[in-house]
Amino acid sequence: MSNPGDADTTPISSVRQLADYIAAGCKPPDAWRIGTEHEKFGFRLADLAPPPYEPEAGSRAGIRPLLEAMAARGGSPILDRGNPIGLKLDGAAISLEPAGQLELSGAPLETLHETRAEMAAHFAAVRDAGEGLGMGFAPLGFHPTATRAAMPWMPKGRYAIMRRYMPEVGSLGLDMMTRTCTVQVNLDFASESDMRAKLRVALLAQPLATALFANSPFTEGRPNGYQSYRAHIWTDTDNARAGIPAVMLEPGFGFERYAEWMIDEVPMYFAYRDGRYIDVAGASFRAFMQGRVPALAGEVATVGDFADHLTTVFTDVRLKRFLEMRGADAGTPEMMLAQSALWVGLLCDPAALAAAGALLAEMGWEDVVALRAAVPRLGLAAPLAAADGRAWRAGTLRDLARDVLAIARDGLRARARRDAAGRDESAYLVPLEAIVAGAPTQAEHWLARYSGAWAGEIGRIFTEAAV
Repeated sequence: MSNPGDADTTPISSVRQLADYIAAGCKPPDAWRIGTEHEKFGFRLADLAPPPYEPEAGSRAGIRPLLEAMAARGGSPILDRGNPIGLKLDGAAISLEPAGQLELSGAPLETLHETRAEMAAHFAAVRDAGEGLGMGFAPLGFHPTATRAAMPWMPKGRYAIMRRYMPEVGSLGLDMMTRTCTVQVNLDFASESDMRAKLRVALLAQPLATALFANSPFTEGRPNGYQSYRAHIWTDTDNARAGIPAVMLEPGFGFERYAEWMIDEVPMYFAYRDGRYIDVAGASFRAFMQGRVPALAGEVATVGDFADHLTTVFTDVRLKRFLEMRGADAGTPEMMLAQSALWVGLLCDPAALAAAGALLAEMGWEDVVALRAAVPRLGLAAPLAAADGRAWRAGTLRDLARDVLAIARDGLRARARRDAAGRDESAYLVPLEAIVAGAPTQAEHWLARYSGAWAGEIGRIFTEAAV
């Protein structure tokens, strides 16, 4: 999450300076780390409703007391105008999404075995704090029961700006903010060319990840016709800053081209000055650099402002000083760990990255955009064909998944990072291999429970999905 109070106040003098800021993230392979971020919905045990920031009369369930209870077990509060809105931990952080979805931004870790341990410790801490307040947490891609109006809002300044602006640029932005949860993995790159190779593979394979991790088949208590309704939400949220931009797949794409796109094509949300967020939503960042934003008259755009601006891009893969894979719904701990394993296996071993690049070499921007459009409803059954019907490869995403998982497995085995029992990281791909072999996705599992054992009683999803 952005922490403007620690921002770099160096004035911006050129686009190259911004490119160099991103390039400073380059690391040698022995310094590469894995950062996993995951979100989950809170619910009151008494009535399954989303808990507000402050508890209602007669209830202890609230996001503020949850953060205070977790802080008592370790961590220092992150404040916004005096309100706790997160916790700083040892190398990690807990933060809040707009409706109180609780997010762990994991520490940079060397192995997926450490990621597994981090997840287990976090979920244990959340359970310990939540149960004492009458709260549970369930990682699902879209809230299965609540209306948009029923979702609470957290007291974070940047969210107030986004809440006002979102309806101007899409019809589903407020749903994205309040009713979705995701899991993402953040991975390093060694150089501009390494970034470009990893970004291309990650973008082209992102629809596959969306299909494999689909986990949002319900809206307001009923099936919605989607495998991943969360993925559908992103098609009409704010398309100037979301999706799969063609620029990222241009030959020779690099840090400077990205910086140019950021300051010329992605509108601003805010600037942070004197402890408050200033609403400049829709303004050009280049205009800010040139002193042409009226609300920021007399202010000089800084490197810290650009760093904040980078956090307001929501592409399926986001480039900062590392790469963020963002296409997956939140799900079970095993599936969230599998998501990290998939991308580590594909991107962090040179031979696996080369094999994945070769597998996807015939896929173009039009192809991936068409596939991205089909996946929310069709999932792994989505055909590998572009909008004009031209297939760059025969079959469906399920067919592609077999080859992609084989490459990821080889990549994880080549890393040879073993746990105390001698297992390498490829063990974490087992849930995905089961799906590719015919097991249900998470969305299909819940739909079967809804129409079968639950007999339409949707509230049972909270207790069964709770971590």
